[in-house]
Amino acid sequence: MSKVFVFGHQNPDTDATASSYAWANLEREAFGRDAEAVLLGEPNEETAFALSYFGVEAPRVVTSAKAEGVNQVVLTDHNEFQQSIEDIREVEVLGVVDHHRVANFETANPLYMRLEPVGSASSIVYRAYKETGTPIPQAIAGLLLSGLISDTLLLKSPTTHESDHKVAEELAALAGVNLEEYGLALLKAGTNLASKSAEELIDIDAKTFELSGNAVRVAQVNTVDIAEVLERQDELESAISAAIVAEGYSDFVLMITDIVNSNSEILALGNNMDKVEAAFNFKLENNHAFLPGAVSRKKQVVPQLTESFEG
Repeated sequence: MSKVFVFGHQNPDTDATASSYAWANLEREAFGRDAEAVLLGEPNEETAFALSYFGVEAPRVVTSAKAEGVNQVVLTDHNEFQQSIEDIREVEVLGVVDHHRVANFETANPLYMRLEPVGSASSIVYRAYKETGTPIPQAIAGLLLSGLISDTLLLKSPTTHESDHKVAEELAALAGVNLEEYGLALLKAGTNLASKSAEELIDIDAKTFELSGNAVRVAQVNTVDIAEVLERQDELESAISAAIVAEGYSDFVLMITDIVNSNSEILALGNNMDKVEAAFNFKLENNHAFLPGAVSRKKQVVPQLTESFEG
């Protein structure tokens, strides 16, 4: 039996890591496949906290499936090929488990697709365990809970689905943790930004979106103090400008999100700042502007940018 890689998107966050790790286990236990969870980048501090807390060794990092002798893959927490493994067009996609928009996606063969508008890919994976009657180890329950907490900012994000509250309660019970206490500890673990370089900050949680022929990079960092991050604006802009040149982005949008007060500051550079301003109905001053109530890239930033660029 040939090996199947299961992985989330590039620059893996907690949900990408948790959903792929848990789905690989489900592939082995319920479907009998030789599946291995791998990462397309090193785990961030929040994810490392979750892995350590539940005693899980981080999956190994790979850049190519074919180089590992793997020809079949399952994608979690993403479906857009530019966010995936470098040779995604050279392998067979057996399945997709995701909670994002579908774009730039096609396959030669039929496949398993599970796409739900819920708060996290981890939520979907949890339901799959229940539906197949597959036991959920405590550590996997903890990781899935972590993925849900991370993507919904402890169920406070507008991306939170009504079903996510029950999922979180059930996973917390299985993981043996207090939902609020563990959730706050997890989120705080991801806000330690002082030790990171500007290049690291703009790449912690970043995805590229193709919008009307433009490669738009949208990154997000979580903090408890937006002003502290903006004190590094000059070096952040230098890093963004270098990334634009090196990677060919048309535009770069950085969300600096206050996880306590649920607001964001948008720092943006590129060729289409008029479209960025139109997307959010604000005026960039010194390349940044305040976006009240915005905490979700998926629901409060990318759809607005898509409409503005394609309008």
